[in-house]
Amino acid sequence: MTTYELEPVVLEKFKNISQPRDHGMVIEKDVKIPLRDGTIIFADIFRPDIQSEKFPAIMNISVYHKDKLWIPPEDLEEPANPYMAWETANPVWWVARGYACVRVDSRGTGKSPGRCEPSSYQESLDFYDAIEWVAKREWCSGNIATLGVSYHAACQWRVANLQPPSLKAIIPWEGRADQYRDQAYHGGIFSMGFMGNWINQHMARHLLGRPRSYNPDSFQPDMLWQYMSHDLDSEWWRLCSARWDQITVPVYSVGNWGGWGLHLRGNTEGYMNANSQFKKLRIHTGDHFRPFHSEEGKVDQIRFLDYWLKGIDTGIMDEPPIKLEIRTGGSKKPYAFRYEYEWPLARTIWTKMYFQIEREQSQNEEDTEGSLLLDLPSKVNQVTYRGSNPNKAGIGSGSSAPGIGRAGVSFITPPMLSDLEITGPIVCNLWVSSTSEDMDLMVTLRNIDPEGNDVNELGQQGQPVSLTKGWLRASHRKLDPKKSLPYRPYHAHNERLWLEPNVPVECQVEIIPTCIVLKKGHQLRVDIQQQDGFGSAAFTHFHNDYNEGAFNTIYAGGDKDSYLLLPVIPTPNS
Repeated sequence: MTTYELEPVVLEKFKNISQPRDHGMVIEKDVKIPLRDGTIIFADIFRPDIQSEKFPAIMNISVYHKDKLWIPPEDLEEPANPYMAWETANPVWWVARGYACVRVDSRGTGKSPGRCEPSSYQESLDFYDAIEWVAKREWCSGNIATLGVSYHAACQWRVANLQPPSLKAIIPWEGRADQYRDQAYHGGIFSMGFMGNWINQHMARHLLGRPRSYNPDSFQPDMLWQYMSHDLDSEWWRLCSARWDQITVPVYSVGNWGGWGLHLRGNTEGYMNANSQFKKLRIHTGDHFRPFHSEEGKVDQIRFLDYWLKGIDTGIMDEPPIKLEIRTGGSKKPYAFRYEYEWPLARTIWTKMYFQIEREQSQNEEDTEGSLLLDLPSKVNQVTYRGSNPNKAGIGSGSSAPGIGRAGVSFITPPMLSDLEITGPIVCNLWVSSTSEDMDLMVTLRNIDPEGNDVNELGQQGQPVSLTKGWLRASHRKLDPKKSLPYRPYHAHNERLWLEPNVPVECQVEIIPTCIVLKKGHQLRVDIQQQDGFGSAAFTHFHNDYNEGAFNTIYAGGDKDSYLLLPVIPTPNS
């Protein structure tokens, strides 16, 4: 299919969308919403001050306190006002354009009483009830949409499973969908860095912050224990995750190339697998909130919601369904968007680059142990590294100090002879063994410039990050053949296939999709490590005791075809 660059978007360009009117705003605080089990939860409602019309509503539910004011940075495109809340639609902007905004405190959080169960099936049922209750208000047209970022996006997948009759469209903006694979267990490895911090932060804000004065028994989750005790996939996780066959509502799935640690997989999987007849996918760059509050981002949001909630032909459904920012490397500002027709792109040239092991592990961080080549090496070679690096106290299960010495091994391509675009999902196929019963594979892709420096991208927290990552615990290497694709392995995570000492096994590591144009002279570097490596930021993992004192080995060449499967996108002249 033909693709084309998008012109810079300004709000004034689109005349066939809801225009702002100065009709005032009605604010209803602490509105009681009854649930099916007799519980009451509380919401704030912001709606147009017009009695003669009915309006659609944009809804959220979360544990983030509906009353907690978000004070954005001064350089946010959307001006601050007293009604802004973290990761949610700005009522001042949306109410002026004929929408109501409804924010709901999840059961057991903020103003809502009860026992808190973040991201749970119970929360989904409560959200369903809240949607249907709001749809019946005299001011409401009966059409409801969900819109929001992160937690406010993930809850949309789950409520869409239940198919509330009044839910007409969802925009999960940077939202994980599979609680096990996207958030808690990356490749079967517990993502303790993010989860531990998130749970502690929000528990503290409820029990040590202002909500304690009016809801002292709120936020009582035993999430960390539950997550650790359910360390294999099961119905427990499926109940609080997207069920793609049940999601039939129109979907605008919005991801962030820098969001590989939590959300991006949910957005690409959602676009591929949701059972909706009408789906769109957008992937941008930048931090976690600026694209959502940008004029360009809000144009996409209102064009989609105007179409599905107000019946306005905004033209958005006539456009190609995919809109991607194409990264060319190192920019802190947005890149140009490009329309596409499929995901993965139909014109992708799936290219295997084989690992070639050339030397033993070096202790120099800048060194590499081998190359990535288009031809499979004829001879099998191997390289060995520690399963856990010692620190100043040696090696012990009670220590969390960073290790001393080089972690893992690295491989690098020759310099690019011309610009090379890589856009889509990636697989890292590795033959490995260990002296222990298990081993962790943490794979990082890096863009290296001609001077040998990393060309970093902007992560969701505003930090520099690598291109993308993938993770797999070797005992979790079992694939689900019905869900696996040649370019995206799907691991069952329902049993452990323990390693035999020094016996090689084949592992397919799912690498979170990426987009980069590697410039002429640049190189793609792949780090394979036993611990979190370059650019991991908040998304770090718990390293189990079987790593202690172990030695891990990677094999490449001959009948041990370790390779990286890359989605190479041909240029128009290639």
